[in-house]
Amino acid sequence: MAIAALSGWTSEQKHVVAASFLGWSLDAFDFFLLVFVLKDIAAEFQTDISVVTLAILLTLAMRPIGAFIFGRAADRWGRRPTLMVDILLYSILEFASGFAPSLTVLIILRALYGVAMGGEWGVGASLTMETIPPHARGFVSGLLQSGYPTGYFVASIVYGTLFPYIGWRGMFMIGVIPALLVLYIRRNVPESPSWSKEAAVERGSTLEVLKSHWRLGIYAVVLMTAFNFFSHGTQDLYPTFLQVEHKLSPHAVGIIAVIYNIGAICGGILFGTLSERFGRRRCIIIAALLSLPVIPLWAFSDSPVLLAIGAFLMQFTVQGAWGVVPVHLNELSPDTARGTFPGFVYQLGNLLASVNATLQAGIATHFGGNYGLALALVAGTVAIIIAGLTAVGTEAKGVAFSKAKTAAS
Repeated sequence: MAIAALSGWTSEQKHVVAASFLGWSLDAFDFFLLVFVLKDIAAEFQTDISVVTLAILLTLAMRPIGAFIFGRAADRWGRRPTLMVDILLYSILEFASGFAPSLTVLIILRALYGVAMGGEWGVGASLTMETIPPHARGFVSGLLQSGYPTGYFVASIVYGTLFPYIGWRGMFMIGVIPALLVLYIRRNVPESPSWSKEAAVERGSTLEVLKSHWRLGIYAVVLMTAFNFFSHGTQDLYPTFLQVEHKLSPHAVGIIAVIYNIGAICGGILFGTLSERFGRRRCIIIAALLSLPVIPLWAFSDSPVLLAIGAFLMQFTVQGAWGVVPVHLNELSPDTARGTFPGFVYQLGNLLASVNATLQAGIATHFGGNYGLALALVAGTVAIIIAGLTAVGTEAKGVAFSKAKTAAS
């Protein structure tokens, strides 16, 4: 199915997918560098891990602001230039985080980084979905969303190999690398065929479009809240769980993270591709429910081998469900606000789920440092919620996206 999805593509379409995939991968790489070094930052600034998780909370909480700002810019001035500015901004803020003289400054920088991070997904997804052939949407959705675990995968390799030599500050400084992607986009990536300056002026206010679709917006925000608890609830504190509860070394944690991110990539691409044949909602429900029997192996195993197997299977199912999200949200989105709607509702869900790391750390502390129990409670609960919300929702599989008006027309 993947080979069939790739048939008949132009060179420009391939460049768009590559750029959007790399943009999201490198964005996730910059974000996940932090989750590996929570313990070390807490030690340097002489505070608790739960206090440092405020940096994660604010990063996630600020993402809706970025989604709205950059989404409106993409609807008004185009997907391509907006994506370039966004990537450059989050790269600079990531680099600056390595020079933070205090925890307060670091938290402020991470909040600003959250604004930039919030803009990338929606703009990149709309540019991609509007450019590729309709029959390829499911596969590309899974591929695009797999950029998130790919970034986590690369961050885990950097942590496992370089952390002992460069420390947590050096990890952030490496995060400036995504800025180079701007050069590739400027040279190879065209504007979306569904956007034009003339059409953007005619469409008017993005706010008015969003207001007219408020019921759909509320449903999408609630669904994305559950989805973000699903992903962040199984990812953000898992390295800390392995470090604190199982006393694993940075090298061992890095290896396990590599393994479960391979599972995430495979799951995202597989379920995204299958959604083209079996439907968006059905694949989301199946993937979410398959995570439930994996929880005991993932959260309560004693050996590193069993933990790695459980983590692989968990992320296979979690990101399997997520692999359908880019295409599902873009197909549900109003044509005139596709630069804003998918990213905005996604990041509003992130805002509501931004308490996850602090919540899980608090649960673990309450139960005597039992991170496994905290992880299991959140993962099991939201898996059931996602299946229920998706079942009562709707989908628009295969809907036609409007084309930009040309000057001649």
